[in-house]
Amino acid sequence: MTGRPDFVQRRAHLVAQMEPGSVAVLATSPEVARNADSDYPYRHDSTFYYLTGFTEPEAVLVLVAPRDAQPGRAILFCREKNPAREIWDGLRHGPEAARTLFRFDAAWPIDALDDQMAVLLADVPAVYCKLARDERLDAQLRRWLDSVRRQGRSGIRPPPALRDVTPLVDEMRVVKDAAEQAIMLRAGEISGAAHVRAMRAARPDVFEYALEAELLYEFRRNGAQFPAYTPIVASGPNSCILHYNSNDRQVRDGELVLIDAGCELDGYAADITRTWPVNGRFSAPQRALYELVLAAQQAALDAVRPGQTFHAVHDAAVRVLAQGMLDNGLLSRDKHGPLDDVIANKAYMPFYMHGTSHWLGMDVHDVGAYRLGGADDLAGKEKPSRPLREGMVLTIEPGIYVRPAEGVPEQFWNIGIRIEDDVVVAIGGHTLLTGSAPKTVHDIEALMAERP
Repeated sequence: MTGRPDFVQRRAHLVAQMEPGSVAVLATSPEVARNADSDYPYRHDSTFYYLTGFTEPEAVLVLVAPRDAQPGRAILFCREKNPAREIWDGLRHGPEAARTLFRFDAAWPIDALDDQMAVLLADVPAVYCKLARDERLDAQLRRWLDSVRRQGRSGIRPPPALRDVTPLVDEMRVVKDAAEQAIMLRAGEISGAAHVRAMRAARPDVFEYALEAELLYEFRRNGAQFPAYTPIVASGPNSCILHYNSNDRQVRDGELVLIDAGCELDGYAADITRTWPVNGRFSAPQRALYELVLAAQQAALDAVRPGQTFHAVHDAAVRVLAQGMLDNGLLSRDKHGPLDDVIANKAYMPFYMHGTSHWLGMDVHDVGAYRLGGADDLAGKEKPSRPLREGMVLTIEPGIYVRPAEGVPEQFWNIGIRIEDDVVVAIGGHTLLTGSAPKTVHDIEALMAERP
C-alpha cells in the first residue's frame, strides 16, 4: 500500500499556478446541526482536505505565492487546544501541533483570522477563493477587503483582482497519484465485499433496509469511515428510479434488487452497482436484459484507454444497448428505424436516460470538466470531449430501465438493471478497482446458491 498523499507538494503545485505575491483562501466545511444538541457526522470539504490533510472543522488555509525575494507560505488557521471541550468533543490538534504534523509554514488560532487577513491581503495583486460557492467565506472576504480599504490613506491597497481557485484545484484532482489510487483500490475492495454480503443475505420477503444494513456493517467493519453516498437498495419497480433511496420496500420473490453503494475510505469514494434476483435465479426476461447491460458495460470498458475521449466510452455503451432494445422488442424498427437512426434520434432515451460515466475521487461525482475548454454549461455542450489520461478515475455504469407503458413488452415491465464499476485509466487501457463484486449471471447465481 502506497503511503499518504504529499499535501505539501499539492500546495506547491497550486501556488505555482497563482500570480506571484497573490493569496489563496480556502475554508473547510462547517458543522451542521441535525437537531437539538446533535450534529450530523462531520465531513471535511474535499478541496480543503486535498491541500491540507486536515480533518477538523473551523479551519482555513491561506497560501501566499512567492514574489521577488519574499518566499511563499502555507498558513493554517484552526481551533486552539481546549481541554474542557476535548472532554466532550474529542482531540483538537491546536495550531502548534497542526503546523508540525501537517507541515505548514505557520499555524494560528482561528480567532485570529480576521486580524491576520487584513494584513495578508494588503498590497497583493490578487486573491484566489471559491467564488460564489461559500457564503460564509464570501462574507468574511468582504469584511477583510473593507479592512484593507480603510488603510488607503496609508498607501495600502486591497487586491485589484478576485479569481476563482476552483478550476485550478479541480484540474489537479482529476488525475490521481499512486497514493490516491491505492486508497481507492482498497475502497473498491471493501465495497465489493459489502455487495457480496448483501447478496448472501438476500431472501424473498427481505426488506430493502435489511440489505442496506448489511452494506453499512461491512463498510465499517473494514475501516471505511462513511458510505460515500446514501445507498440505493431498489427492488422491483423501485429499480427503475435512478436515485431511489427510501429503502423501505419488502422484496417479492422473483424480483430483481439493484444496489448502488460504495464506501468512503480516508476521504476517497468507491461507487459500485450490482443487480441480481432476490431468489438467486434470473428469469428469462431478466437474464436477456442483464446480459445486454453486461455487454454494454464491456464495450464501454474496452473503450477506456489513454487518448480515447470521455464521451466515446458512453457512445460505445449506447450502441450496444440500442441494438439490444431493437432485438428485444423494446424499440420497433418500423417506428424507429435501424440502429443508426435510433442513436441519432436518441430513441433509446426512455430506457437509458443517464450517462455511462462520471469522474470519481474524493467526491463520488468528482470534480473536473468533461469537455475541453471548461465546465459543462450550455455552450460547453458543443466543445470537444476530453481525452482520457493515465491516472484519471471514472465509473462505467450502463443500465436499462423498463417501466410499464403501452407498446412495451409486459415481460420486461419493472425491470431496472445497472452494472457499475470503477476504473483507473492506465497504460494500454485501464485497471479495474471493483472486480471483487461478481457480475456475470453464472457468478451471481453460483454465489447465491451457496447461501445457507
